Amino acid sequence: MSNFTHFNQQGRARMVDISEKNDSVRTAEAISSVIMSPDVHDKIVHQQLEKGDVLAVAQVAGIMAAKNTWNIIPMCHPIPLKGIDISFDWEKDDGQVRLVIHAAVKTKGSTGVEMEALTSASVCALTVYDMCKALDKGLVIGPTYLSQKTGGKNGDYKRDKSASLNVGVRT
Repeated sequence: MSNFTHFNQQGRARMVDISEKNDSVRTAEAISSVIMSPDVHDKIVHQQLEKGDVLAVAQVAGIMAAKNTWNIIPMCHPIPLKGIDISFDWEKDDGQVRLVIHAAVKTKGSTGVEMEALTSASVCALTVYDMCKALDKGLVIGPTYLSQKTGGKNGDYKRDKSASLNVGVRT
């Protein structure tokens, strides 16, 4: 079990000790998406849902999720986040619309913010689903993935856009 960082010598879960790691600026960006019908898209864009402004609520939910990642992912450290930015893009294809969610997180510390970015993008997508499920329970969330990260001893990472979602490259 000694090869696994989140297990102690007895094979039990532990939070990794990061006290000896150097502080550095660390960033991470994650992407998720929600596939929906053109009707749901139109109602979101024209703010015609009874629950309110879907993107504004989802954005706040994503920010709150990043700030609270350590509360819901068992081995995550509480991290003093320095910045969180969530943005949206729309893609239309084959009679469906995809809301693409970009979550960018930044800190200066001794551990990375990949989980915070992924949690942010995921909760943002879940919030869109929650606010729109009355119109269409067939909304599809995902894929959700890390698009890039900077800082830390393992260096920078950027997902190769031309590769499948299963392949990434280190820079």
